[in-house]
Formats: sequence, structure tokens, C-alpha cells
Amino acid sequence: MRPRPPAPSPAEGVRRRDRRGRGLRGPLMPASLPAARTRAEHFDDLVVATVVRIERTWSRQLAGTEFAVEDVPPSDPAPWEHRRGVPMGRYFPSDGALAARIVVYRRPVEERAHDRDDLAELVRTVVVEQVAHMLGRDPEEIDPGYVGDW
Repeated sequence: MRPRPPAPSPAEGVRRRDRRGRGLRGPLMPASLPAARTRAEHFDDLVVATVVRIERTWSRQLAGTEFAVEDVPPSDPAPWEHRRGVPMGRYFPSDGALAARIVVYRRPVEERAHDRDDLAELVRTVVVEQVAHMLGRDPEEIDPGYVGDW
């Protein structure tokens, strides 16, 4: 029987991850696959894609406008809004030091969507409507493919 070599001391850089010397073998799903993204990240991507598409045509008018995603709207409506249910998006005009801002509310939009394609179309509709409201134009001018039956 051969003698075992002495175990390296912790000072030599060997780390034990758990009591059996194993640990996580790797991520459950590689980051390159679509399922590795969360619903919130997917929603953010949809908003960014819509904004990029609109900015191709309206970049000068949208200069300085901030776009944001929040989970839920605040419980108090803005003074200019007439409350008819839960808003899916909101436009905040510029106020001195603050730039104009368009906010899309993720949870209300996701609740109204039936599937991923429906979600993408609904995000597009909400962003187009808010940009149209901000610019004082019809949504059809902002995006010729606008479908406003929500």
C-alpha cells in the first residue's frame, strides 16, 4: 500500500467548495440561449428595440428624451390624467432640470398580453402612443404600422 501524499494546506491556494470538494459545475443554461434572460430583461429589450426604431425617423424631436421601464405605476395619477384603469405608460413633460421622460409599466403591459408576439406589439403600441402624445401628433404619423385597438 502506498502512502497518500499530504493534503495541500489552505494557504497553498486549494479551495474546497463544499464538504465533498465539489460545487456548482456550471450554469444551468448558457447565457447565449434566449431562455437565460429574465422576463424583465426581455421586456427591456422590446422597449429599446421600439425606441431605436422610432428614433430613426424622429431623432431630432426626441433628443434629450429619457425612456424608462418601471414595474408598476404609482398609485397617484398625474394631474393631467383621467384615471380609467391602470396605465401602461406615461409621459412626463420636461420640468426645468429634468428632461422629458416616457415610462412604460412592465406589469400592466404583461398582464394584457396573451403571448410573446402580443407583448411585442403591445409594447410598440404603448411607446408609439406616448411619443405621439409628447410630440402632439397622431400615432399613425409616428409609426405607420400603428394598431391602436388595445
